[in-house]
Amino acid sequence: MKTYNSSPTVTWDFGTAYELFISLYVLLEPDYFGIRPSYAASVRARIPALERKLLEELYLLLGVPLKWLHTLPAPKDAISALWALKQIPPAQRMIELYRINETYEPDKTEDSQKHKNFRVTLSRIATEGKWNAGDVDFFQTLVSKKHGSIKREMVESALDWWSRPAELGDAYLSAMQSYYQAFFEEEEKRIEPALRSALEHAQALAATVSFEELFAELTQGLQLGGEFNADHFIITPAFWITPLVFFEKFDGSAILLAFGARPADMSVVPGEIVPDALVRSLKALADPTRLKIMRYLTSESLTPSEIARKLQLRPPTVTHHLKELRLAGLVELSLMHEENRYTARKQGLDAAYQHLNAFLQGEQPKEPA
Repeated sequence: MKTYNSSPTVTWDFGTAYELFISLYVLLEPDYFGIRPSYAASVRARIPALERKLLEELYLLLGVPLKWLHTLPAPKDAISALWALKQIPPAQRMIELYRINETYEPDKTEDSQKHKNFRVTLSRIATEGKWNAGDVDFFQTLVSKKHGSIKREMVESALDWWSRPAELGDAYLSAMQSYYQAFFEEEEKRIEPALRSALEHAQALAATVSFEELFAELTQGLQLGGEFNADHFIITPAFWITPLVFFEKFDGSAILLAFGARPADMSVVPGEIVPDALVRSLKALADPTRLKIMRYLTSESLTPSEIARKLQLRPPTVTHHLKELRLAGLVELSLMHEENRYTARKQGLDAAYQHLNAFLQGEQPKEPA
């Protein structure tokens, strides 16, 4: 079994530049993050059609460039990120943004080797200016495992862009500038105070609890395991991914962790008075199967397969229900085992009651101690 460092050093990072890229990623994958699809579609529709199509194709393939974002100097806001992106020569823009030529390999695991193949293949396509059917097969399989079934035509279009690095660099910068002007310029003003408050809260909490307790609190129920083995954590708040996390290994001893930082009384949709956290918890609990799962998990830690046997359900069905409970912050997830294990998160249940009561009373919710 993998072990983890129970007392790593922690440094803190902050910048709305992270959110510029993260929010777009979430808007392109609303179901995964529990965001209202109609709202996500309405925001995406503000981006010119050709630029929107480019972003949709590339983001599923590439994700969020956390490493590059971490290297940005203060103030690390959206404008400074776009300015820094513009300073990179167009032909090198995507290579540097996603560290395609990086040589470091954190370990010899299967995932690490796939990541290496991912970078090597993209580097070759950019250099040679062409791709082949095997490349499409590789990326289609890789992306489908994370995002579900993806059309082959979409992968081919993304690789076709990648085979023209200078043209892609210009088009990508233009698309990101359009997204900023169409949506994120105003969104940045709305979410920055919440991000600063979350960072201050996390820093204060870190002074009073162990790192394991801090990690569980910031990730809303994720338990430390071998996947998070590092001597150093760089931690930054992220509004749009709440209650989930993004993380990326920098080298053999460092991990950047972006934790969900949206307040319990705040919705991802501007102007919406019903908080997302409340809606998620009520929807998650308003299902007989999920209530049964919570009953089992209150008394013991179980894997999806074990829950499936108890309920006589197919494992994919149980996994779907566990995802909804995780999005609602009602279960703890341990990655220390060959198969993920889940436990009821009492703090999440207490919080759901507190949020409902506060909303009905027109008060600010108080998090359970």
